[in-house]
Amino acid sequence: MTNAPAQREYFLDSIRAWLMLLGIPFHISLIYSSHMWHVNSTFPSWWLTLFNDAIHAFRMQVFFVISGYFSYMLFLRYPLKRWWKIRVERVGIPMLTAIPLLTLPQFMMLQYVKNKTAQWHTLSIYDKFNTLAWELISHLWFLLVLVILTTVSMLLFRKLRQRAHRLTDTISFAHLSLWFLLAGLAWAAFRRIVFLLYPDILRDALFNYVVMQTLFYLPFFVLGAVTFINPRLKTLFTSPSPWCMVGSALAFGAYLLNQRYGSGDGWMYETEAVITMVLGLWMVNVVFSLGYKLLNFQSARVSYFVNASLFIYLVHHPLTLLFGAWITPHIESNFMGFFTGLVFVIGIAVLLYEIHLRIPLLRFLFSGKPQQNSAKGHAHAK
Repeated sequence: MTNAPAQREYFLDSIRAWLMLLGIPFHISLIYSSHMWHVNSTFPSWWLTLFNDAIHAFRMQVFFVISGYFSYMLFLRYPLKRWWKIRVERVGIPMLTAIPLLTLPQFMMLQYVKNKTAQWHTLSIYDKFNTLAWELISHLWFLLVLVILTTVSMLLFRKLRQRAHRLTDTISFAHLSLWFLLAGLAWAAFRRIVFLLYPDILRDALFNYVVMQTLFYLPFFVLGAVTFINPRLKTLFTSPSPWCMVGSALAFGAYLLNQRYGSGDGWMYETEAVITMVLGLWMVNVVFSLGYKLLNFQSARVSYFVNASLFIYLVHHPLTLLFGAWITPHIESNFMGFFTGLVFVIGIAVLLYEIHLRIPLLRFLFSGKPQQNSAKGHAHAK
């Protein structure tokens, strides 16, 4: 076993928390965007649509890089089986907890809001199962993907450790951009083949979560692990790159054009995958360099939200849908609705977080970690 670095990566902890918490304005802005969702305002807002697209285009790619970084750090700290157990418990237990406590009630509420309860008995057994898979996994999909990536990494990380000395120190953004472009093209080609041979499987929830999402985010997860191994690569990401900033802006413009003019029956999803693959890579530099400059410090307030970010993310989704279904129709202004939604969701989520801290069983179920005696003394999740 190899000891983890003595110096804590405060900026990575903070970035991960902020990326998680960005899910709140992302989903609230989705209500007021032109994108169809479970609940929508009467008149969509162009600027909230743009805001929503800006978050969606890069957030999860950067998140999975950080997840891969911390996963490999813990991989060096523990024996293989214990590492897998710790990692799976920390993401799997909160996911399994949230399904009966959050996404199942959320699904029942949406059935009532959309007046679909009378149609349920008309669905086939497969359609019922598939609908439940979509709705019960819902915003928990990234936890399922992390469980799969952790399992795959039992072999992958061992290979990386064996070949760590062979990793080149001459790596550049040009090399990385080419590799991620090829990864995006490979994912797009695979989806197109599936679309041509068996298009119905693309509407299957488990296939999308387990196969398509995992394959897309695997390069980012591995990149995080390699960043931990290679100090030069970490320096590359934490040093501002004008080329990455310009490339990110151009790629986001291409993303918006594809959203505007692309067709779901055409190459829209494949084109989006290629764009967001390289955009995600470049945004790692933008986010890491800004975070390293602005967030690389210890703070009790920041630590609070680092600790609270997963719980707040888990509960925010049903709270957002409650707001969208019953409060949004009574607010005429999109701006006021968006702002009110932030106050409503964040306020209740923080209150629920404080309540759950005082209940040991809930603290365990929503963190996947054995709890300390003090509700306030729990450690950072990795």
